[in-house]
Amino acid sequence: RPGSTEAPAVAAQPIGSTKGFQTLLMSTEDNITTIRLNRPEKKNAITVEMYNELIEALDHAGKDDSVITVITGSGDYYCSGNDLNNFRKIPEGGVEKMAKDSGELLKRYVKAYIDFPKPLIGVINGPAVGVSVTLLGLFDVVYATERATFHTPFSQLGQSPEGCSSYLFPKIMGAAKASEMLLFNKKLTAAQACEVGLVTEVFPESSFQAEVWTRLRAYAKLPRNLIRGVEKEKLHAINDAEVERLMERWLSDECMQAIVSFFQAKSKL
Repeated sequence: RPGSTEAPAVAAQPIGSTKGFQTLLMSTEDNITTIRLNRPEKKNAITVEMYNELIEALDHAGKDDSVITVITGSGDYYCSGNDLNNFRKIPEGGVEKMAKDSGELLKRYVKAYIDFPKPLIGVINGPAVGVSVTLLGLFDVVYATERATFHTPFSQLGQSPEGCSSYLFPKIMGAAKASEMLLFNKKLTAAQACEVGLVTEVFPESSFQAEVWTRLRAYAKLPRNLIRGVEKEKLHAINDAEVERLMERWLSDECMQAIVSFFQAKSKL
């Protein structure tokens, strides 16, 4: 405020790390634990290491003294989805072993969200792609900057949806809108994602961080032990079924071909 010497009422988002992660920053401040995807130079694409660190971070956040947990991204992107280099490292057991290992990891990762005991809030600071979008149905509240976009290009890559989105997206936005996204690769603007109920509220880019963190600090003053209303048993069964289907897709010619084409196109850039 002009003429005021006191610090502004709103600091931007907390930065910092309470644990030694390679791909994340994790901090707890004002009763809020923040997990920040931290590979900005790779648009926060999720590697195998990051999957494992996120599982660990969620476990840690679920047990600490904070009231709410926030997931956000560093840099311009929230998350560009799977790092497709994950598909380049073929283990000794061949492609079948890779599909099995990837499936187990994905199942554990989604399970960490289903079982998360506290209110979970997404602060979507930029474009979101793939698994980072499908998981949003498992968050309690999702705030987005106006320049965020939401894209699940699975069929382009010969893959199928995960994160319980095959069940939660039709429930949130209706079957037709969910099909446009999950089957036909429709990319939503933040305003469209808010319209269909995937995003709770959209903020102008210029005031996004200040407005959202003011609100989060107010939520964090609420009593601890706020209960999440997730249908755990059903969601675990859906997670299992989605991963089974994905493991089949990963071994399909269409998926292999799509990933090869992706890298060929990338190498020409």
